[in-house]
Amino acid sequence: MLKLRFLGGAGTVTGSKYLLENKGSRILIDCGLFQGYKVLRLRNWGKLPVGPASISAVVLTHAHLDHTGYLPLLVKTGFAGPAFCTEATAALARILLPDSGHLQEQDAEFANRHSFSRHHPALPLYTEEDAERALPRLKPVSFDQPLTLPGGARLCFVRAGHILGAATAVVEWEGRRIVFSGDIGRYNDPLMPDPITPEKTDYLVMESTYGDRRHDQTDPETLLGEIINATIHRGGTVIIPAFAVGRAQSLIYHIARLKQAGTLPAILPVFLDSPMAINATDIFLRHGADHRLGPADLKMLDGGIHYVRNAQDSKDLTASPFAKVIISASGMATGGRVLHHLEHYAPEPKNSIVFAGFQAGGTRGAAMIAGAATIKMFGRQVPVGAQVHNLSMLSAHADRDELLRWARGFTSAPRRSFIVHGEPQAADTLRLTLKDELGWEVQVPDHQDEMILE
Repeated sequence: MLKLRFLGGAGTVTGSKYLLENKGSRILIDCGLFQGYKVLRLRNWGKLPVGPASISAVVLTHAHLDHTGYLPLLVKTGFAGPAFCTEATAALARILLPDSGHLQEQDAEFANRHSFSRHHPALPLYTEEDAERALPRLKPVSFDQPLTLPGGARLCFVRAGHILGAATAVVEWEGRRIVFSGDIGRYNDPLMPDPITPEKTDYLVMESTYGDRRHDQTDPETLLGEIINATIHRGGTVIIPAFAVGRAQSLIYHIARLKQAGTLPAILPVFLDSPMAINATDIFLRHGADHRLGPADLKMLDGGIHYVRNAQDSKDLTASPFAKVIISASGMATGGRVLHHLEHYAPEPKNSIVFAGFQAGGTRGAAMIAGAATIKMFGRQVPVGAQVHNLSMLSAHADRDELLRWARGFTSAPRRSFIVHGEPQAADTLRLTLKDELGWEVQVPDHQDEMILE
C-alpha cells in the first residue's frame, strides 16, 4: 500500500517534507526547515512522527533551506541513507547547510550573551559541525537520468527553473507515478530556464506560493533603477535583503545592466555582503548548463561589484557614511549580516530598503512591507523610517497564471492533486483555479495528513 504523508509545507509556505511509504520503505521528498511564525519554527524542535533511521532515502528538489535545512538534524537523529539531488543543488547545499548551522550557533551565542532568550541557555537547532556531517549524504544525480531508489522506487529529475539546479521530482513506485513540483520558476526569466512539466502523472503534489496573485508586470530593472537613483540623490544607502541563492545573482545582473546602460552611475559602489552569496555566485559561474547567461553576461556577475567576505569589513561597511547599495542575506531579514545593516540604516528616511521576493508571514520582511513602524532585532525595537519597497516581480516563483500554464502541460489530468507550499488563501485559490478551469480533482492537505495512493 502506497501512502503519502504531509510532514511540512501543508497549510504553510515553509518546511517542505513529504513522506512516501510502501511496504516498510520510506522516502522523504524534501527536508526543509520551518521558518516565519514562531508556532511554525517550534515544529523544527519536535520529533518527526517516524524515526529518522527508518527513512530509506531523501530526495531534495532544490537547495533553499525551506527544502533542505532540516537535513543536518535528520542525520543527527539517525538518518543514514542517501539524499539525492541535482549536481548544482548539492554544490549549493554544501555551502548553505554549514552556514545555517553557523548562524544558529551565532544566534544562540548572542542570545546568551545579551540574556534576551527565554531559554537558559539558548541552544542551536544544530551546529555547523552537524551540518558538515550531513554533507556526505548528498548524492548528485543528472537531470533526465532515471535512478532506482532504495525500496525499488524510480526517480527522475526534470528542470523546474526557480534557482540553479532546481528540479521537479518524478517518482514511480508500485506502478504509480507521483510528481512533486518543487518550487516552480518563472517563464522567460533572464537567468533561469523555463520550468518543464512532466507529460503525465497519477498524483501531483504542487506548490502554490503565488497561487492567488499575478506578479506586477512593471519592468524590475526600471523600478530598481528609479529607487536606487532617488536614494543616492538623497545621500542615502539602499539595503537589499536578498536570498543568497538565486536572488543575489539576479540583482547583481540587473544592477550591472543598469550601470552598463548609463541609468546608474558607473562609479556607484555596490557591495555583496554575504560570504554565502559570494560562494553561490562562484557556483553559478561554474554551472553554465543550468542557466541562460552567456560569457558576456557572466562577466557582469564576475565584476563591477565589491565582495565583502570578513566580518570586520562588513562592520566597516555599516559604519560608512557614503551613498551605496548593499545586497546582503537573508532575503526575509530573518538572520545574517543584513540585520546589522538594517539596525543602522532602517531608522533614517533618506535610506531605502528593497525586498525582492516572497516574504513569509511572521518574518521581519513581511512586517516591514506591511508598514511596521518598528521591527525587533537583537532584543530591541528598531524604528523603520527608511522607505520600504517590495519588488515582487523579481520573485523566482511562478505566479497564478504561470502555475496554471505549468499545470496545463500535463497531457491528461492527474487522478488527484495536492496543493502545498502556500499560505491558506494562496493554496485554496489555486485549488479552485485547477478545479474550475481544468476540471481536476484537487485538495489542500493539512499538516500531517496521510493519503492512500491507490
